[in-house]
Amino acid sequence: MVHRYLDPRTIGRLRRVNVVARGVVEGFIAGLHKSPYLGFSTEFAEHREYAPGDNLRYLDWKVVARTDRNYIKVFEEETNVRCYILLDVSGSMGYKGSRSGGLTKLEYACYLAGALSYLMVRQRDPVGLAAFTNKIEKHIAPRSTPQHLGLILDTLEEIRTGGSTGVGATFHELAERMKRRSLVVVLSDLLDDAEAVNSAMHHFRHKKHEVVLFHVLDPDEVDLPFGGLVDFIDMETGERIQVDPLAIRKAYKETFDGFTRTIRRSADEAGAVYLPAVTDTPYDLLLAKYLMVRSRS
Repeated sequence: MVHRYLDPRTIGRLRRVNVVARGVVEGFIAGLHKSPYLGFSTEFAEHREYAPGDNLRYLDWKVVARTDRNYIKVFEEETNVRCYILLDVSGSMGYKGSRSGGLTKLEYACYLAGALSYLMVRQRDPVGLAAFTNKIEKHIAPRSTPQHLGLILDTLEEIRTGGSTGVGATFHELAERMKRRSLVVVLSDLLDDAEAVNSAMHHFRHKKHEVVLFHVLDPDEVDLPFGGLVDFIDMETGERIQVDPLAIRKAYKETFDGFTRTIRRSADEAGAVYLPAVTDTPYDLLLAKYLMVRSRS
């Protein structure tokens, strides 16, 4: 089945790249399927197909007899890096400027989410998805099967924007839901109170999660290129204001740059990785460059 947010060309560019967790996230990488907790828990998580080198003691012979295919039992503490993708679907993510390659901020973020989900499942790491506004709109628990990847991709295609941004309360709730240390990937324009974002980042750090923050922005938001009198409409509240961009551009740039510096500083203080993701940058090149650098760190 063809999925909009999993472009075969992207798969080709990323096929040699793995998602590497920089910190300790209760596991090792590259499909080793071992853990410091191995032997302490026998909680069954899921099946996956046998791969050369897997321990034959975990073959599920009942499934083999029923399907004539070799499947391994995967237990909760034997999985590798558990990844949660937190996707902002608030109204402001629906913006699309003339320089974004025809993509809204949400569509750009969905392509990133689709590619990351593919990479995680390819290396047999569980990945989950939480779509949020000022509340959790959709939650898919992490799994690592191809069928689960299909569920995430189908969900991405169905998502629509709407509602206001509420990073603070939503992230606090999600941080409490994540019972195991995880790799948390945030895809958002973060148009919320900077202090709320800062508090949320520190909550993830307190819970020992590793956070990668993709700050999704349209080029128009970065440099305010408009001329003449322009009607600006808040995509979350509907509020309308008419201004001359030329008259406010300098003050806007100072305010916007100050906001992004605050977000970056909050990420740094919380041990998170901050990445500007401006929609005129090809998403696959952005992702490949980041992952290649990360894999060498």
